[in-house]
Amino acid sequence: MRETFLERWKNTRVRYASKAFLTRSMAKLIENEGLGLDVVSLGELYTALSAGFPAERIEMNGNAKSHEEIELAVNSGVGRIIVDHPDELKVIEKFSREKNKKQKILIRVAPGVDAHTHKYISTGQTDSKFGFPFEVRDGSMLTEAIKYSMKSEYLDLKGLHFHVGSQLFDPEDHIKSLEKIIEVMKDLKTNLNFITHELNFGGGFGAVKNPSMPSVKSETFTEPMMKLLHSDCEKYELEIPRAVIEPGRWIISEAGITIYRVENIKELPKITYIAVNGGMADNPRFALYQAEYDAVAVKNPDAPAYDRDGGTRVLIVGKCCESGDILIDNAKIMKLEAGDLIALYNSGAYTFSMSSTYNKLQRPAVVFVENGESKLVVERQSLEDIIRGDNLV
Repeated sequence: MRETFLERWKNTRVRYASKAFLTRSMAKLIENEGLGLDVVSLGELYTALSAGFPAERIEMNGNAKSHEEIELAVNSGVGRIIVDHPDELKVIEKFSREKNKKQKILIRVAPGVDAHTHKYISTGQTDSKFGFPFEVRDGSMLTEAIKYSMKSEYLDLKGLHFHVGSQLFDPEDHIKSLEKIIEVMKDLKTNLNFITHELNFGGGFGAVKNPSMPSVKSETFTEPMMKLLHSDCEKYELEIPRAVIEPGRWIISEAGITIYRVENIKELPKITYIAVNGGMADNPRFALYQAEYDAVAVKNPDAPAYDRDGGTRVLIVGKCCESGDILIDNAKIMKLEAGDLIALYNSGAYTFSMSSTYNKLQRPAVVFVENGESKLVVERQSLEDIIRGDNLV
């Protein structure tokens, strides 16, 4: 990110989308790397602040912010609040007035591009629950929000934000969105005399499922977007805004490996179930939108896949009471036995952060590993943790 974006292009920022994976140690790692954070909840914001993360490098996002979340964001001095609904403007203004400060904000827009990805992780379409409808005319939601912000003593509207979806492997949808955004920037300058000083492209850069696959290069997205931004702003005689990107999964996915223990193996005609000591409680992504993973045996990760007679279908499944509790369908893996450990590759994003205590399963521990040394970052949840706050009356 530094080489291909921050150092290559002037006036740029990177904000790690913490929803992909956030612990206090992760926040500190992001701080040390010189990046900022994008947070979407009270818990994420509190986690970052408790780690001493600089508030001015935090952006508060989210489509349904509570008053409590906005109050903490304003009071702690976050760098940006990304507005997703007109009502938020008055709430931000209220808390900013109480602090006698002017809060920097961006307005999130839905550019009307239906991303080429699973519908559950597409966010930029016209009827998205995220952002303001993409319409600049008298009385439109976006126009009125910008007018309101420009008049307010306590709101400092810096620009716009958009996000088209997740797990995208080419920049086509980002480019289509950016073309529309720049047209709107031109209209806003002409009609409202509003200058877009900052433009947040969001994230959504794809991550592969196996280390043997070539990683998606960040410049696949940033190069064409930045070239388009510069050329079109020059064409329309617009100020080139600060460009911000919000990669989350792209940064953390390939860094994560989940270790499971095989509890039993059930061999049936044409199908084999490898049941492990976790599952959808610690990784619900297959159940949600059929996320794909690969796994290997820890004892011999380079071993070829076991040749199963007659094309037997192999599923790595979890221990939750759901038929949809699947980690990998059609797994290609060596022959295993109960007690073996398997490693699920590229599971750093949206696994731990989505984990739950369904069936009262304990959330797993998290370990950072570097240069052969390991550090316990999050302790495994204890049985006492499971019932903490569960009052017997």
